[in-house]
Amino acid sequence: MDVKNSLQIARTASDAYDDDGRAKRTGTVGSAVAHIITAVIGSGVLSLAWSTSQLGWIGGPVALLCFAIITYVSSFLMSDCYRHPDPVTGKRNYSYMAAVRINLGERRTYMAGFLQFLTLYGTCIAYVLTTANSLRAIMKSNCYHKEGHQAPCGYGGSLYMVMFGIVQILMSFIPDLHNMAWVSVVAAIMSFTYSFIGLGLGISTVIKNGRIMGSLTGVPAANIADKLWLVFQALGDIAFAYPYSIILLEIQDTLESPPPENQTMKKASMMAIFITTFFYLCCGCFGYAAFGNATPGNLLTGFGFYEPFWLIDLANACIILHLVGGYQIFCQPIYSSVDRWSSRRFPDSGFVNNSYKVKLPLLPAFQLNLFRFCFRTAYVISTTGLAILFPYFNQVLGVLGAVNFWPLAIYFPVEMYFVQQNVGAWTKKWIILRTFSFACFLVTVVGLIGSIEGIIKEKLG
Repeated sequence: MDVKNSLQIARTASDAYDDDGRAKRTGTVGSAVAHIITAVIGSGVLSLAWSTSQLGWIGGPVALLCFAIITYVSSFLMSDCYRHPDPVTGKRNYSYMAAVRINLGERRTYMAGFLQFLTLYGTCIAYVLTTANSLRAIMKSNCYHKEGHQAPCGYGGSLYMVMFGIVQILMSFIPDLHNMAWVSVVAAIMSFTYSFIGLGLGISTVIKNGRIMGSLTGVPAANIADKLWLVFQALGDIAFAYPYSIILLEIQDTLESPPPENQTMKKASMMAIFITTFFYLCCGCFGYAAFGNATPGNLLTGFGFYEPFWLIDLANACIILHLVGGYQIFCQPIYSSVDRWSSRRFPDSGFVNNSYKVKLPLLPAFQLNLFRFCFRTAYVISTTGLAILFPYFNQVLGVLGAVNFWPLAIYFPVEMYFVQQNVGAWTKKWIILRTFSFACFLVTVVGLIGSIEGIIKEKLG
């Protein structure tokens, strides 16, 4: 009887932990899709109508489809890098940088880490900026409804950015990504809601106009140079809207096994990219069809839409709720990395390692770590401050998209795949992937140039 009980206890203990000794992961295809959609359908979707207007009826949809294919290829390559050397039974890589380190060495790890954290940090800034725009849009919508569409309804954004920052300080008490499935589900629902609203408003405006606006070549410019700058910036904005490679392994690390994590992640990526591409095409194309050359930079806050004002308010409220969760999806990898580094660096520090149980009135008890509280609060304050200094929506998204796109979403995944699969130089697969990487490099260069030029023009103007 004792032996039987011992075996039962051992089996129960093994069921509670994974092969790396950590608590059993419970993520599924559904939770992974929710995480991906939360990360992908963010502020980027709001600029797609503007991007389509710059590229025209041919270039816009083609660019969106090409970026969808590129993103799936990138996610396919990254999914096999979660375990090493075997993608099914090998040792787990818990983060993007861990995968780079084991496949490509320490020097390129520092480069990847810098770019990853820069992109994550920049995306958080963009989310602060977008949330403030949505809060301001709600105020404007109500003002225009009461005072008329020609009324001078102007509102500053700094106060709203500070309000969002306070919310994020509170949200940062969530320990890690494993405890955020509910946040991602709510955020994904919100993203669907405002995407549907934007799509519906675009369709209704096209019907009201009685014709499809826009042209094959997009918005005309004063000269060829100005047109190129805008096309480059549009490509940067689309590049920002799609890739999620920098947090793919963190999402994959939440998945249960069996089945193998890479198989589940590839299935989730295909589903999520298909869903997001459908919404992107609808929002981008119907937004352009509705407004043509006058397409606003941000579809739901640029005030092409005025009525029904309550629907505009609802859409922007959904954007805000989505970005509350989206901000956490992008900052949690930084939080986790800093937590791991500080614990290794200061193993005997009570400030770094000790947690204290805190009970506030009307709230459930929670664990407070002083180092986490200080670092995460400082992080949120810094992203909020920079958003206040650089409130240029489309240009900021373009820069972030360009910085993230080739190095993190293409170059490192391709290089790691070569190592993981032992792909020889000048083989057919090697040539195809090298050509693919170089083409994406050119997109990053032009997107970065166009977006930086846009920021300089806005700053000087």
